[in-house]
Amino acid sequence: MFHSLRFRIPALFLAGIVISGLISTVTAYQLFEDYVQDRFVAELRREAAGLTDLYASQAVQANEEGRPPPFAQAPRLEKATGDRLFYCGLDPFASSPRGFGLRSLKPCPVEGAEPRTFEFTPPGARRAYLAVAQPLRPEGRGPAFGLLVVAKPKAELSDRLNTLLERLALALLGGVLIAGALAWYLSRRLTRPILALSRAADEVAEGHYEVDIPRHESGEIGHMADRFGQMANRLREANELERNFLMRVSHELRTPLTAIRGHVGALREGLADDPESREASLDVIAAEAGRLERLVGDVLDLAKLDARRFTVREEEVDMSRVLERAYTAFGEEARRRGIDYRQHADGGAVIVTDGDRVLQIISNLLSNAFRWTPDGGRIDVELDADNGDVSVAVADSGPGISAEEAERIFRPFWSRDGGGGTGLGLAIANELANALGGRIELDSSVGRGSRFRLVLPSRPG
Repeated sequence: MFHSLRFRIPALFLAGIVISGLISTVTAYQLFEDYVQDRFVAELRREAAGLTDLYASQAVQANEEGRPPPFAQAPRLEKATGDRLFYCGLDPFASSPRGFGLRSLKPCPVEGAEPRTFEFTPPGARRAYLAVAQPLRPEGRGPAFGLLVVAKPKAELSDRLNTLLERLALALLGGVLIAGALAWYLSRRLTRPILALSRAADEVAEGHYEVDIPRHESGEIGHMADRFGQMANRLREANELERNFLMRVSHELRTPLTAIRGHVGALREGLADDPESREASLDVIAAEAGRLERLVGDVLDLAKLDARRFTVREEEVDMSRVLERAYTAFGEEARRRGIDYRQHADGGAVIVTDGDRVLQIISNLLSNAFRWTPDGGRIDVELDADNGDVSVAVADSGPGISAEEAERIFRPFWSRDGGGGTGLGLAIANELANALGGRIELDSSVGRGSRFRLVLPSRPG
C-alpha cells in the first residue's frame, strides 16, 4: 500500500501543503508577534505620555493653589485603561507625603530622564509586566522630578498571540483537510488510467494480447496509453507472425523434402531405370535441394541481421553488371508467364559496396515483383545515378499495397496473403540496404501496382 502511487501521490501532495502551511504559519506568527508587541508598546507609550502630562499639570496646579493632590484619580484611571500605574522619584507635594496616590516603586527599576520600555515584576505580584517609564516634568519642561510607570501584564500580549495562533491552526487544519480531499480526488484521477495500464501490462505479460487499453485521457498518460496499445498490437502481430512463420517454414521444408524423398525412393527401387527418367528425378532433387538451401539461407541471414553478426565487404561494384545478373535470372520465368519484362539502364555506375549483398537485395525485390504480378503483366527494372547516389527501381503491375500494409511490408515473417512464402525476402532486403548505408523506398497504392526503389551511396559513409 505504502509503495503504490495511490498512496504516494496524495502523501507527497499533503506533505508539501503541510510544510508550506507550517512555514507560512510560523512566518505569519512571527510577523504578527512583532506587530502586536510594537502596538502594545506604542499603546503603553501613548497612555504614559497622556498620563504624565495630566499628573504633571495637576501637580503644578495643586502646588500653586495650595490644595491637596488628586489621590482618587489613580484607581479610576487604572480601571479605565486596564493599566497599573506606579511612581518613583521625589515627592512633589511638600504638604502631603503620599504623592499622587500612586504605588511607589523603591528602588526605581530604571534610571535616567528619558522614556524607557522595560519588563519587571511589581512588588507583591507574580506575573511579569511590560512597562513604560515616562519622566514627570513641570509643564513638560525643566528637570524631571520623578517617573510615571505605566504597566500591563505580559499575559495580555500572550493572549492576543494565542488567539492568532488558534486561528492559524484552524486555518491550517482546514487547508490540510481541503488539500487532502483534493489530493485524494486527483490521485484517483491520475492513478486510474495508470492502474488500468498496469493491469493491461499484466495481461500482456501472460500472453493475452487482446486487452482493452483506456484511451480517454489526454496528455502524457493518453500518449502512453496509445503507445502501449501499439506495443500490444505489435506483440500480438509478432506472436501471430511467429506462429505463421513456423507453419510456413514447416510447409516449405516439407514440400521439397517430400519431393526429394519420393524421387530418391524411385531411384532406389529402380522405378526410374531409363536415363531420361533418372535425369528428370535428379533435376527435381537438385531443384528442391536448391530451394531448401535458399530457405535455410534466408533464415540464417535474418538471424545474422538481427544479431548484427554478418559481414559487409567493400569493393568496387559495377551496378550495370549486377543488375544484368539479377535481371537475367528471372528472364525464363518472365517468358514462361508472358510477363512484359524490361530493363532500363541510364549508363553505367560504379560504387564501393558489397556486390553480393546488392545482388541479393535486387533479387529479393524481383522475386517479390514476380510473385505478385499476374501472368501477362509487366515488370520494369531501372538503374539510375543522381547526386552521388545510385538507385535501382523495380516496378510491377500487381495489385498494389495499401497504406496500412506499407507499414508492415518490411517486417519479418509478415505476408500479405498469409499464404506461401516465409515473409523474409523484403525484410532481409530492407535490413541489408540499411547495413550498406542505403534505404528502400516504396511507392504504391491499391490497384496501380508497386514500385520499390533501392538507393545506395556511391561510397560508404
